[in-house]
Amino acid sequence: MITLFRRLKSHGILSINQRNTDFVLRYNPRKLFPLVDDKLKTKKLALKSGIAVPPLYDIIETEQQIKTIEERLEPYTDFVVKPARGSGGDGILVFKDKVYGRYRQINGKLTTAQELSYHLSCLLSGAYSLGGSSDYAIIEKRVVVDPVFAEVSYEGIPDIRIISLLGYPAMAMVRLPTRLSGGKANLHQGAIGVGVDLATGKTLGGVFHNDIIDYHPDTLNPIVNIEVPYWNKILEIASSCYELTGLGYLGVDIVLDKEQGPLMLELNARPGLNIQIANREGGLKRYRAIEAHHQEHPNETVAEKVAFSREHFARMK
Repeated sequence: MITLFRRLKSHGILSINQRNTDFVLRYNPRKLFPLVDDKLKTKKLALKSGIAVPPLYDIIETEQQIKTIEERLEPYTDFVVKPARGSGGDGILVFKDKVYGRYRQINGKLTTAQELSYHLSCLLSGAYSLGGSSDYAIIEKRVVVDPVFAEVSYEGIPDIRIISLLGYPAMAMVRLPTRLSGGKANLHQGAIGVGVDLATGKTLGGVFHNDIIDYHPDTLNPIVNIEVPYWNKILEIASSCYELTGLGYLGVDIVLDKEQGPLMLELNARPGLNIQIANREGGLKRYRAIEAHHQEHPNETVAEKVAFSREHFARMK
């Protein structure tokens, strides 16, 4: 991937230092970081603004609550356990049903109540949180994968990452779980990053580690030219998160649920750079175009911002 990164240098690729100085420090006041670093705060903000999110089932904050975890989970057949202040997908467990008194994860592994309690204790102690500080657990409804991605995912749920600058969608990719990633949509753990044409919502091809690919390595199904449903709605959700948080440079993660459609999963005030690799195109030129346009048109609506991005960042054929 480093070789590919260097090859894209001439195409306006954004470096980590430039990302930090020109975008994170400039557009993201540090005092607002807790709004996105804490997933529950993000969820509450979204609900208040009418943005759909996975339904919340429970919050586990103390060891005393862990002692009654079986009773607390009794009403639910499938659910997700995640750290409120976690990062990179660490500490997340996804359960699809319960058999013989044990919780079954999406990879088929059976987990006892005792094992789940131990995981929750580690989570509360900060094992998965940013900086290792104490944390709490969010238990929410499991997202069921939209059929459009069913043939190009391994066990887990794909997500859609949109980079938004000043409310303008700038770049997009779909992250597809693989066997190597353990069913997680995490590029560092081995998921596939697939670029998406902002104009059409169609996938452009993917990157798996250092390799440019057009097929999923596990399912062997093509990952090119998949049309992401609800595309304009997805871009509108990403755009609206600027006003939602006050953070100008954001990574917006959205999942497609089979029944509920687009759901905002979480936000990131320091989004990674791999989206450029997935698109095989640098983002810097797009970011500069957005800054120039915003300076001339500072009061555009969400719909106008989305329309601008779809028109100006269409992938050339």
